Parts: sequence; structure tokens; C-alpha cells
Amino acid sequence: MRASAEPGLPPRLERRDAAALLALAALSGTLLLASLASPYLWQDEAQTALLARSILEHGIPHGTDGTNSFSQERGLELDEDGVWRWHTWLSFYAVAASFALLGETTLAARLPFALLGVGCVLLTWALARELWRDRLAALASAGLLTLSVPFLLLARQSRWYALAACLVLAGLCAYTRIRSGGRRASLALFAAALLLFHAHYLYCAVLLGSCCLHAAWLARERLRPTLAVATAVSALALPWLVWLSGVSLSEGYGVRVVGASQALAYLGTFSKDLVTVFLAYGVWLLALPLFVLRRVRRGEPAGAVAPAWSGVALLLLHTGLGLVLLAALSPGTYLRYLTPLVPPFFAGVGLVVAALARAWPALAATAVAAWLVTGSLDEFAYELTHDYDGPIEGIVRFLGEHARPGDTVAITYGDLPVKFYLRDLRVVGGLTGEDLAAASGAEWIIVRRHHVAPLSHAVAARLHELIAAGGYRKRVIPYPDAAFENREDIRAHRFRTPRLPSVVIWEKRR
Repeated sequence: MRASAEPGLPPRLERRDAAALLALAALSGTLLLASLASPYLWQDEAQTALLARSILEHGIPHGTDGTNSFSQERGLELDEDGVWRWHTWLSFYAVAASFALLGETTLAARLPFALLGVGCVLLTWALARELWRDRLAALASAGLLTLSVPFLLLARQSRWYALAACLVLAGLCAYTRIRSGGRRASLALFAAALLLFHAHYLYCAVLLGSCCLHAAWLARERLRPTLAVATAVSALALPWLVWLSGVSLSEGYGVRVVGASQALAYLGTFSKDLVTVFLAYGVWLLALPLFVLRRVRRGEPAGAVAPAWSGVALLLLHTGLGLVLLAALSPGTYLRYLTPLVPPFFAGVGLVVAALARAWPALAATAVAAWLVTGSLDEFAYELTHDYDGPIEGIVRFLGEHARPGDTVAITYGDLPVKFYLRDLRVVGGLTGEDLAAASGAEWIIVRRHHVAPLSHAVAARLHELIAAGGYRKRVIPYPDAAFENREDIRAHRFRTPRLPSVVIWEKRR
């Protein structure tokens, strides 16, 4: 295994390195940028797009446009002036910039994050190359990430996931290059960490915490500059943290965070998902003991793998701290929360795969082939090359043809995409917590088949009352009434148009 515990100068970029990066950029770019306009934005993505639109109008993200609310937490995400403070804002500004350049489209909403997904692949190569000083390990790390369908789905979302992952990688690369007396890498770590805070503050804590722990443990010469960076970032982030702390958590979320009664269960779930969903049930981890056993049988010291320990420790600290904080603070065990931890972990997987390839090339090739065959790449390729019809597309197309400007649409779920695509309609219901008095007399009522939250039941009950009172006619449109337009979690993602009962829209007789 070719590795270095504390490398000196950064590895030189040679022609074969440039060729590898070009190949990785071409492959990942093809997979991440193809067919970004389909399917339509789903609920969470539409929230990002709506907040980005509000930036173009107000300069900062607002949770309402004066007519429609962009909330999914009964309005708790907004301050008293309507300013958004549920998330930090960098992802919204990325989409706003894309809208300013390309127009307010599905493609423009997703493009910044897909490009950052390509950046994640290239930075994973750079991190592995820096840590292991091994071209094969770097290529394996980035190549496997490129072909990881769970990661591809997440990186194509109009949400903060790819942005945070890219900044995590940039921060880790900068940390590994901190040298005594040098300032450039420290400044790079500072910039990456500060931007990461404004992408998602939790992962900023994970990045700086893991770097500080690693420096104190195994790289004391980096400790002072790393602590200085952490202190500076914390000082600049503190006013934002104070302001963000003023948000009122919903009842279930507040109990979850304060009580943390499920923290151990969440830790187990997140850890299991990282291994089973992203790493093919940890099959790669078998390579390291096999490699050590081979060296022992050949009379070589098992400690020959030790030079990689510092890098392995850094990645394990980052992954471990991330899992612990997610377990303690997450409102649920959503797969998307793991995204910023995945590319650095693949850098470690590349080291293991390279060791296996050198010990048993045929076995390594078989393992990679098996991983590819079982990794849904064929289904992902089908999705990229075929049309997908989802419920939001059907609703938006139908209302775009039949609704009049100023009409009111009452809907149980999926309100945010309708608000994005059809901005001249009044849309009520969803998870906004608004007074449903506005639904009385609505020109259009849509009761979805699925209830995605407790509030959906209450909204549906009220809308059923309005329908039962009469004055509406039933319109069935040829689009499947799936719970979501599509999901970012591969376990719930649909690669093909599902065969389900059709969407029903109730039209008020005029």
C-alpha cells in the first residue's frame, strides 16, 4: 500500500493525473447534468427555488411572497418580518444566481448542485491523492463515488446536499496541506469552513471538530493554525447562531432535539445506512484484513499498512463525529443528512479497494463488477433517457391550461411546486398551517391519496367537507398520484413512471 502518514509537499499533478481528472469530470458530468429538467421539482426542492426567487425580489430570503407561504412547519421558519431563518442561506443564493443567469426553471434550480456534485468527485480524488499518495486509491475513490447512484440522486437535488459535501471536501483538503509557517492552507480551511456554516452549520462543526481532534492527536504542528481557524469561524458565526436560535421548533422536533431519547437508535440507523446504502453492505471493508493476512503469509510485517493511519484516523474522526451529531440533533433518520459524510468516506474506501487490487486483482475486479451490477446504474440510466410522469407535472400542466390568474387552489400536499410553477395562483393548504378559511370557495381542490404528515389529515378532512357541500365536478388526469413527484432517497426513488391511481382534481362549477 502506497501511503504516507504525514506527507510533505503536495503531490505533483502529472499528465496521467490530469487525464484521470478529465475522465472523472466527463463521466460524472454526464451522469449528473443529463436530464436535470425532469422530473419536476418536488416539495423540498420547490422550497429552495421559492426562497431563491424571493432573494431576487428582496435581496434576502423571505418565507412568503405576500400571497403564498413557503413554509412546511406551520410558519415557524419565519421571523416576525417574514425573513427565513430555518436554514442558513448559501444554497438559496446559489439558486438565485442561477435564476438570474438562466431564468426560473427546473434546470436552473438544480444546475448549481449538479455542478457541485462534479466538484465533489474531483475533490474526492484530490483528498485521496493527498492522504494516500496513491493514484490507484485516488482513482478508485472518485470512480466509485461517480458510479454511486445514491450519491448521484442526492447531488442532483435542488437542495444544500452537494454544496455542503463539496465544502467539506475542500476543508479537509485544505487541512491536510497545513504546514508550519504556511498560511495559504489555513486561509483555505477558514474560507471553506465559513462557507460551510452558511450551507449547513452542523457540518461546519463536524469539519472543524474533526480537524481539531486529529491535530491534537496525530498532527500537533497543525493544532495552532487549526484552532485559530476554528476560533475565527466561530466568532463570525456566533451572531448568526444567536439569530437562528430564535426560531420556534415544532413540537415533535423540539422534543426530539432537547430530549434526545432516540439518539442511540438514530446513531445505529445512520451508521447502518452509511454502510448498507452507500457502501454495498461494507463488502469493501473485507479487503483490508485480507491484505494484511496476505502480507503476513509472505513474511512481511502486518504493520506495513500503518503509514496510512493518520489519514484513516482523520476520515474516521470526521465520519464518527458527524454520525454522533446527526444522531443527537436530527429530526429524523433521513438518508440525505449523510450526504456531506459520504465523499470523504469514499476516499477511505478507495484506499481499501486499491489494497485489494494489488493483492488480488481478479478479486478486486469481481468485487467492483458486482457492486456495479447491484447498484441500480441500469435503472438510473433508464431514468436519464426516458420520460417520467409525476403527479406534480400533471397538476401543474392541468392548472396551467385551465386555471385563471387569481384562482385559489386548495391542496393537501405538493403546494410548494404549484406555487413555484404557477405564481399567479393563490395556493392554500399543504403544511403551511394557514387558516383554511381561504379554501372556502376555492376554484380547485386537490386531495392527494397519501398523507405525508399529521397535518395532512386535518387539511384533507376540511377539503373533503368542501367537496361534499357540492358545487364541484371531478376531473381525473392521466398522471399517477404518487406521494411525491420523486424522492432523493434511493429507497423511495422511482426510476420509472409508477402505475398508480390517477390524480383527481375537483373543479368548481362556474
